[in-house]
Amino acid sequence: MTILVTGAAGFIGSNFVLDWCDQSSEEVVSLDLLTYAGNLENLSSLSHNAKYHFTQGNIGDRDLVSQLLKKHQVRAVINFAAESHVDRSISGPGDFIETNIVGTYHLLESVRSYWNDLDENLKKDFRFLHVSTDEVYGSLSKTDPAFSETNRYEPNSPYSASKAASDHLVRAWHHTYGLPVLTTNCSNNYGPYHFPEKLIPLCILNALNGKPLPIYGDGQQVRDWLYVKDHCSAIRTVLEKGKLGETYNVGGWNEKANLDVVKTLCAILEELKPKPDGTKYESQITYVKDRPGHDRRYAIDATKLEKELGWKPNETFETGIRKTVEWYLANETWVSHVVSGDYKNWVQKQYA
Repeated sequence: MTILVTGAAGFIGSNFVLDWCDQSSEEVVSLDLLTYAGNLENLSSLSHNAKYHFTQGNIGDRDLVSQLLKKHQVRAVINFAAESHVDRSISGPGDFIETNIVGTYHLLESVRSYWNDLDENLKKDFRFLHVSTDEVYGSLSKTDPAFSETNRYEPNSPYSASKAASDHLVRAWHHTYGLPVLTTNCSNNYGPYHFPEKLIPLCILNALNGKPLPIYGDGQQVRDWLYVKDHCSAIRTVLEKGKLGETYNVGGWNEKANLDVVKTLCAILEELKPKPDGTKYESQITYVKDRPGHDRRYAIDATKLEKELGWKPNETFETGIRKTVEWYLANETWVSHVVSGDYKNWVQKQYA
């Protein structure tokens, strides 16, 4: 049997595939459209792995998805495929509607058709795991309790609204058609292979290149930070042990303000790669106009995942962020290949 991973060349998807191939002998079929943030170089170490198969394509292509499911006798689908950058969703929401909502609908229908034709034993063991975000829950005040799985959905950006819609579709396909689904809602991920439009990789690379470290507003927006390898282990746990139809919040128990995150990055860089001229990386911090509808605080209560399935993160923020900085310093070739073309145009436009 085989698993199918959609969005497999993106940040979290590629980390998941790499970890899966490192820990399991089960075959993996990877599907990715390879839009601007999909990077096959993330998976280059698997190019000679006979258990790994890559196909370029769209989750909305029913013929292609159906062909992959049948050809490889897929027993589980893990859906990472999504447009995921809030700023891009504000300037161009159409792609988010198309991929996150319409694409998820077509994927669910392809999977449902395949699942309906399986024999009863294979049908019983099949799983569709949908990877989502804590942003569907909206924003918290400083004193609000962390998001639990029972929080109502209050998305505030085109991105989070499109992900909320996809979550609802997955739930509906379970309750209406019986499709065996699982949903995870994660907090902010960071780690290796992170496309450098997000806060942590952007600031690492800008710091090293003497560029401004852009901070929205006052920098006091709080996020719960989850090391990507911990997220991958949580997904494997939910896939193996999760109760059908249930949602599991995945968090790192690491609430940090954006400004504090950037200052931590600067401190680690001061230690690992001090600037030749003796100036401090913190001097590059620059405050820029806050984005519209910027959520003030996210926090994930991952108690359910720990109590019911026995999962908790291995990394603290301090250990995970150091590993992340060390990875970027050690992978300059990957970085140089990524920071070109569309990426540079986007950063120039967004943070001008």
